[in-house]
Amino acid sequence: MQSTPATPPSAAPSLPPHLPTPVAWLGYGGLLPFVALAMVGWWAPGNPLWTTALLGYGAVILSFIGALHWGLAMALPGLDEAERTRLFIWSVVPGLLAWPALLVPSQMGATLLIAGFAAHLWQDHRLARKATLPTWYLPLRRRLTVTACVCLALGAAVA
Repeated sequence: MQSTPATPPSAAPSLPPHLPTPVAWLGYGGLLPFVALAMVGWWAPGNPLWTTALLGYGAVILSFIGALHWGLAMALPGLDEAERTRLFIWSVVPGLLAWPALLVPSQMGATLLIAGFAAHLWQDHRLARKATLPTWYLPLRRRLTVTACVCLALGAAVA
């Protein structure tokens, strides 16, 4: 019986050179709760609801971006086993930082989240040295990270 040759994997889809419109809408739209909650906290200081909501949203988003590295570990071609394992391990760290940020005083929680966002951006830069990412990815991540961290710091300052 003759066997048929294995079908070669399809070529990776070409990476768009510019930020895709849906990604821009979703990424920047995801900043709206950060900005709104930080602003409301400044307009209504002393109400812990706004800071709690801001930290909760920050924790959810930090966990979400950690999951990006899990997906990249599964999908990026050309990673050696050690790098792939490192991505899987790193992908759970943001969630492990985000959870206790909800259990400690606001300023400490905001500090944990900011550290998590900064560490994740550093990990993204590290990954970009080893893998082909879209050219728009790191600039977008920088803008989103800086805005989220500023809002977390501002929100915690009035808590």
